[in-house]
Amino acid sequence: MTITLRQLRYLDALAAHRHFGRAAEAAGISQPALSMQIRDLEQALGGALVERGPAGATLTEFGGEVVGRSARILALIRDIEELPASRADPLSGPLRLGVIPSVAPYLLPHLIAAGAKQYPELRLTIRESITRALVAELVAGNLDAIVASVPLGNDDLAEAPAFDDPFLLAAPANSPHAKRKPALTELISADELLLLEDGHCLRDQALAVCGTIDPRRLRSYGATSLATVLHLVAAGHGITFVPAMAVDAALRANRDLALVRFADPAPHRAIGVAWRRSSPRERDFRALAALVRECRRPLAGKSRRA
Repeated sequence: MTITLRQLRYLDALAAHRHFGRAAEAAGISQPALSMQIRDLEQALGGALVERGPAGATLTEFGGEVVGRSARILALIRDIEELPASRADPLSGPLRLGVIPSVAPYLLPHLIAAGAKQYPELRLTIRESITRALVAELVAGNLDAIVASVPLGNDDLAEAPAFDDPFLLAAPANSPHAKRKPALTELISADELLLLEDGHCLRDQALAVCGTIDPRRLRSYGATSLATVLHLVAAGHGITFVPAMAVDAALRANRDLALVRFADPAPHRAIGVAWRRSSPRERDFRALAALVRECRRPLAGKSRRA
Protein backbone atom coordinates (compact mmCIF):
# COMPACT_ATOMS: atom_id res chain seq x y z
CA MET A 1 0.00 0.00 0.00
CA THR A 2 1.31 3.45 -0.94
CA ILE A 3 1.81 6.15 1.70
CA THR A 4 0.06 9.40 0.80
CA LEU A 5 0.80 13.00 1.73
CA ARG A 6 -2.77 13.22 2.99
CA GLN A 7 -2.09 10.47 5.53
CA LEU A 8 1.11 12.18 6.69
CA ARG A 9 -0.76 15.46 7.11
CA TYR A 10 -3.46 13.75 9.17
CA LEU A 11 -0.81 12.12 11.36
CA ASP A 12 0.87 15.51 11.77
CA ALA A 13 -2.45 17.02 12.88
CA LEU A 14 -2.96 14.16 15.34
CA ALA A 15 0.55 14.67 16.73
CA ALA A 16 -0.20 18.36 17.25
CA HIS A 17 -3.62 17.97 18.88
CA ARG A 18 -3.27 14.57 20.61
CA HIS A 19 -6.99 14.02 20.09
CA PHE A 20 -8.81 12.46 17.12
CA GLY A 21 -11.76 14.85 17.27
CA ARG A 22 -9.66 18.03 17.44
CA ALA A 23 -7.23 16.74 14.81
CA ALA A 24 -10.13 15.92 12.47
CA GLU A 25 -11.60 19.40 12.99
CA ALA A 26 -8.23 21.02 12.24
CA ALA A 27 -7.84 18.87 9.13
CA GLY A 28 -11.37 19.63 7.93
CA ILE A 29 -12.62 16.02 7.82
CA SER A 30 -14.77 13.77 9.97
CA GLN A 31 -13.27 11.88 12.90
CA PRO A 32 -14.05 8.42 11.43
CA ALA A 33 -12.39 9.42 8.15
CA LEU A 34 -9.23 10.58 9.94
CA SER A 35 -9.15 7.43 12.07
CA MET A 36 -9.46 5.26 8.98
CA GLN A 37 -6.59 7.10 7.25
CA ILE A 38 -4.36 6.65 10.31
CA ARG A 39 -5.16 2.92 10.42
CA ASP A 40 -4.37 2.62 6.69
CA LEU A 41 -1.04 4.34 7.32
CA GLU A 42 -0.27 1.98 10.21
CA GLN A 43 -1.06 -0.97 7.99
CA ALA A 44 1.17 0.38 5.22
CA LEU A 45 4.08 0.92 7.61
CA GLY A 46 3.54 -2.29 9.55
CA GLY A 47 3.39 -0.84 13.03
CA ALA A 48 1.27 1.09 15.50
CA LEU A 49 1.69 4.86 15.27
CA VAL A 50 -0.79 5.91 17.95
CA GLU A 51 -1.91 4.69 21.35
CA ARG A 52 -5.65 5.29 21.56
CA GLY A 53 -7.19 6.03 24.95
CA PRO A 54 -10.23 7.71 26.53
CA ALA A 55 -8.22 10.87 27.21
CA GLY A 56 -6.95 11.21 23.66
CA ALA A 57 -4.18 9.90 21.45
CA THR A 58 -0.47 9.48 22.18
CA LEU A 59 2.20 8.76 19.60
CA THR A 60 4.12 5.53 19.96
CA GLU A 61 7.90 5.68 19.70
CA PHE A 62 7.54 4.51 16.11
CA GLY A 63 4.87 7.14 15.48
CA GLY A 64 7.11 9.87 16.84
CA GLU A 65 9.89 8.81 14.49
CA VAL A 66 7.52 8.85 11.51
CA VAL A 67 6.22 12.32 12.45
CA GLY A 68 9.77 13.63 12.85
CA ARG A 69 10.84 12.35 9.43
CA SER A 70 7.66 13.44 7.66
CA ALA A 71 7.85 16.97 9.09
CA ARG A 72 10.57 17.95 6.62
CA ILE A 73 8.61 16.44 3.74
CA LEU A 74 5.48 18.37 4.67
CA ALA A 75 7.47 21.58 5.13
CA LEU A 76 8.96 21.21 1.63
CA ILE A 77 5.50 20.60 0.19
CA ARG A 78 4.27 23.78 1.87
CA ASP A 79 7.23 25.65 0.40
CA ILE A 80 6.18 24.47 -3.07
CA GLU A 81 2.61 25.58 -2.33
CA GLU A 82 4.00 29.02 -1.41
CA LEU A 83 5.65 29.57 -4.81
CA PRO A 84 2.68 31.57 -6.17
CA ALA A 85 2.77 33.82 -3.10
CA SER A 86 6.48 34.49 -3.67
CA ARG A 87 5.61 35.99 -7.07
CA ALA A 88 2.82 38.21 -5.76
CA ASP A 89 3.21 41.68 -4.26
CA PRO A 90 5.32 41.76 -1.07
CA LEU A 91 3.45 40.84 2.12
CA SER A 92 0.15 40.14 0.42
CA GLY A 93 -2.10 37.24 1.37
CA PRO A 94 -1.89 35.00 4.44
CA LEU A 95 1.17 34.86 6.70
CA ARG A 96 1.33 32.70 9.82
CA LEU A 97 3.56 34.50 12.30
CA GLY A 98 4.88 33.24 15.63
CA VAL A 99 6.00 35.71 18.31
CA ILE A 100 7.66 35.03 21.68
CA PRO A 101 5.73 36.14 24.81
CA SER A 102 8.29 38.74 25.92
CA VAL A 103 7.84 40.54 22.58
CA ALA A 104 4.22 39.91 21.53
CA PRO A 105 2.24 42.29 23.81
CA TYR A 106 4.56 45.22 23.15
CA LEU A 107 5.35 44.84 19.45
CA LEU A 108 2.17 43.37 17.99
CA PRO A 109 -0.16 46.39 18.38
CA HIS A 110 2.31 48.51 16.39
CA LEU A 111 3.15 45.74 13.91
CA ILE A 112 -0.48 44.96 13.10
CA ALA A 113 -1.32 48.65 12.64
CA ALA A 114 1.73 49.33 10.47
CA GLY A 115 1.11 46.19 8.43
CA ALA A 116 -2.50 47.15 7.75
CA LYS A 117 -1.39 50.59 6.59
CA GLN A 118 1.57 49.64 4.42
CA TYR A 119 0.42 46.22 3.22
CA PRO A 120 -3.41 46.23 3.13
CA GLU A 121 -3.53 42.80 1.44
CA LEU A 122 -1.57 41.16 4.26
CA ARG A 123 -3.59 38.70 6.39
CA LEU A 124 -1.66 37.92 9.56
CA THR A 125 -2.38 34.93 11.77
CA ILE A 126 -0.60 35.21 15.13
CA ARG A 127 0.74 32.41 17.34
CA GLU A 128 2.36 33.29 20.68
CA SER A 129 4.58 30.72 22.37
CA ILE A 130 8.09 30.13 23.72
CA THR A 131 11.02 30.03 21.32
CA ARG A 132 11.51 26.26 21.36
CA ALA A 133 7.89 25.59 20.40
CA LEU A 134 7.85 28.27 17.69
CA VAL A 135 11.05 26.98 16.10
CA ALA A 136 9.62 23.45 15.99
CA GLU A 137 6.43 24.68 14.33
CA LEU A 138 8.41 26.81 11.88
CA VAL A 139 10.68 23.93 10.83
CA ALA A 140 7.62 21.68 10.47
CA GLY A 141 5.96 24.21 8.18
CA ASN A 142 3.11 25.08 10.54
CA LEU A 143 4.34 28.69 10.73
CA ASP A 144 5.75 30.88 7.96
CA ALA A 145 8.01 33.08 10.10
CA ILE A 146 8.70 33.95 13.72
CA VAL A 147 9.78 37.06 15.61
CA ALA A 148 12.20 36.05 18.36
CA SER A 149 15.57 36.70 19.91
CA VAL A 150 18.29 35.89 17.40
CA PRO A 151 20.50 34.11 16.59
CA LEU A 152 18.55 30.90 17.04
CA GLY A 153 21.40 28.58 16.09
CA ASN A 154 19.33 26.42 13.72
CA ASP A 155 20.84 25.57 10.34
CA ASP A 156 17.39 25.01 8.82
CA LEU A 157 16.47 28.66 9.39
CA ALA A 158 17.48 31.99 7.86
CA GLU A 159 17.37 35.16 9.95
CA ALA A 160 17.15 38.92 9.49
CA PRO A 161 17.98 41.00 12.60
CA ALA A 162 15.57 43.89 13.20
CA PHE A 163 16.80 45.81 16.28
CA ASP A 164 18.62 45.57 19.61
CA ASP A 165 16.48 45.69 22.75
CA PRO A 166 18.49 46.81 25.84
CA PHE A 167 17.77 45.41 29.30
CA LEU A 168 16.99 47.50 32.36
CA LEU A 169 16.96 46.41 35.99
CA ALA A 170 13.50 46.37 37.59
CA ALA A 171 13.49 46.72 41.39
CA PRO A 172 11.09 47.81 44.14
CA ALA A 173 11.06 51.61 44.29
CA ASN A 174 12.34 51.61 47.88
CA SER A 175 15.15 49.06 47.37
CA PRO A 176 18.89 49.88 47.32
CA HIS A 177 19.02 48.79 43.66
CA ALA A 178 16.61 51.58 42.73
CA LYS A 179 19.00 54.19 44.08
CA ARG A 180 22.08 52.98 42.17
CA LYS A 181 22.60 54.57 38.77
CA PRO A 182 23.76 52.86 36.68
CA ALA A 183 22.62 49.40 37.74
CA LEU A 184 25.43 46.96 38.55
CA THR A 185 25.16 43.30 37.58
CA GLU A 186 27.85 42.29 40.10
CA LEU A 187 25.54 43.35 42.96
CA ILE A 188 22.71 41.02 41.85
CA SER A 189 22.39 37.85 43.92
CA ALA A 190 20.58 34.61 43.13
CA ASP A 191 18.29 34.83 46.17
CA GLU A 192 16.72 38.09 44.92
CA LEU A 193 16.59 37.47 41.16
CA LEU A 194 13.14 36.58 39.78
CA LEU A 195 12.92 35.16 36.27
CA LEU A 196 10.43 33.50 33.96
CA GLU A 197 10.19 29.72 34.15
CA ASP A 198 12.61 27.51 32.27
CA GLY A 199 12.06 27.52 28.49
CA HIS A 200 11.73 31.29 28.08
CA CYS A 201 14.64 32.86 26.23
CA LEU A 202 14.41 35.97 28.43
CA ARG A 203 15.39 33.79 31.39
CA ASP A 204 18.43 32.45 29.56
CA GLN A 205 19.48 35.93 28.49
CA ALA A 206 19.23 37.29 32.05
CA LEU A 207 21.34 34.40 33.34
CA ALA A 208 23.91 35.13 30.64
CA VAL A 209 24.16 38.73 31.89
CA CYS A 210 24.64 37.48 35.46
CA GLY A 211 27.23 34.91 34.49
CA THR A 212 28.26 34.03 38.06
CA ILE A 213 24.76 33.09 39.28
CA ASP A 214 23.97 29.40 39.68
CA PRO A 215 20.47 28.80 38.19
CA ARG A 216 19.86 26.10 40.81
CA ARG A 217 19.86 28.75 43.54
CA LEU A 218 17.06 30.78 41.97
CA ARG A 219 13.65 30.85 43.61
CA SER A 220 11.02 29.13 41.50
CA TYR A 221 7.66 30.84 40.94
CA GLY A 222 6.80 29.13 37.64
CA ALA A 223 5.85 32.51 36.12
CA THR A 224 5.08 32.39 32.41
CA SER A 225 4.53 36.12 31.81
CA LEU A 226 6.77 39.12 32.34
CA ALA A 227 3.79 41.04 33.78
CA THR A 228 3.53 38.51 36.62
CA VAL A 229 7.23 38.80 37.43
CA LEU A 230 7.03 42.60 37.43
CA HIS A 231 4.08 42.58 39.84
CA LEU A 232 6.10 40.35 42.18
CA VAL A 233 9.02 42.76 41.97
CA ALA A 234 6.80 45.77 42.67
CA ALA A 235 5.45 43.94 45.74
CA GLY A 236 9.00 43.65 47.09
CA HIS A 237 9.72 39.99 46.33
CA GLY A 238 12.91 40.54 44.33
CA ILE A 239 14.38 42.11 41.20
CA THR A 240 14.42 41.18 37.52
CA PHE A 241 15.50 42.24 34.05
CA VAL A 242 13.03 44.00 31.78
CA PRO A 243 13.54 44.61 28.03
CA ALA A 244 13.32 48.26 26.98
CA MET A 245 10.29 47.61 24.76
CA ALA A 246 8.28 46.68 27.88
CA VAL A 247 9.19 49.77 29.89
CA ASP A 248 6.05 51.79 29.20
CA ALA A 249 3.71 48.94 30.15
CA ALA A 250 5.78 48.18 33.27
CA LEU A 251 5.68 51.76 34.55
CA ARG A 252 1.95 52.15 33.91
CA ALA A 253 1.08 48.90 35.67
CA ASN A 254 3.38 49.21 38.69
CA ARG A 255 3.79 52.51 40.53
CA ASP A 256 5.99 50.83 43.13
CA LEU A 257 8.44 49.71 40.46
CA ALA A 258 11.75 51.41 39.63
CA LEU A 259 13.58 50.81 36.35
CA VAL A 260 17.30 51.52 36.30
CA ARG A 261 19.56 51.57 33.24
CA PHE A 262 22.87 49.75 33.01
CA ALA A 263 26.05 51.51 31.99
CA ASP A 264 26.96 51.44 28.30
CA PRO A 265 27.38 49.10 26.59
CA ALA A 266 24.15 47.93 28.21
CA PRO A 267 23.25 44.22 28.08
CA HIS A 268 20.68 43.61 25.37
CA ARG A 269 18.96 41.05 23.19
CA ALA A 270 18.68 41.12 19.40
CA ILE A 271 15.16 40.84 17.96
CA GLY A 272 14.76 39.51 14.45
CA VAL A 273 12.67 37.52 11.99
CA ALA A 274 13.43 33.87 11.15
CA TRP A 275 12.08 31.62 8.41
CA ARG A 276 12.87 28.31 6.73
CA ARG A 277 15.83 28.51 4.36
CA SER A 278 13.87 26.42 1.88
CA SER A 279 10.95 28.87 1.72
CA PRO A 280 10.61 30.81 -1.54
CA ARG A 281 9.21 33.83 0.33
CA GLU A 282 12.49 35.37 1.52
CA ARG A 283 11.46 38.73 0.01
CA ASP A 284 8.34 38.75 2.20
CA PHE A 285 10.25 37.91 5.36
CA ARG A 286 12.90 40.56 4.80
CA ALA A 287 10.10 43.08 4.25
CA LEU A 288 8.56 41.84 7.51
CA ALA A 289 11.90 42.37 9.30
CA ALA A 290 12.01 45.93 7.97
CA LEU A 291 8.45 46.46 9.24
CA VAL A 292 9.44 45.13 12.67
CA ARG A 293 12.42 47.51 12.62
CA GLU A 294 10.12 50.46 11.90
CA CYS A 295 7.88 49.46 14.81
CA ARG A 296 10.87 49.76 17.13
CA ARG A 297 10.72 53.56 16.87
CA PRO A 298 7.62 54.16 19.03
CA LEU A 299 8.83 51.50 21.47
CA ALA A 300 12.24 53.17 21.74
CA GLY A 301 10.60 56.52 22.44
CA LYS A 302 8.65 55.02 25.34
CA SER A 303 11.74 53.33 26.79
CA ARG A 304 13.42 56.70 27.30
CA ARG A 305 10.96 57.41 30.14
CA ALA A 306 12.79 55.03 32.44
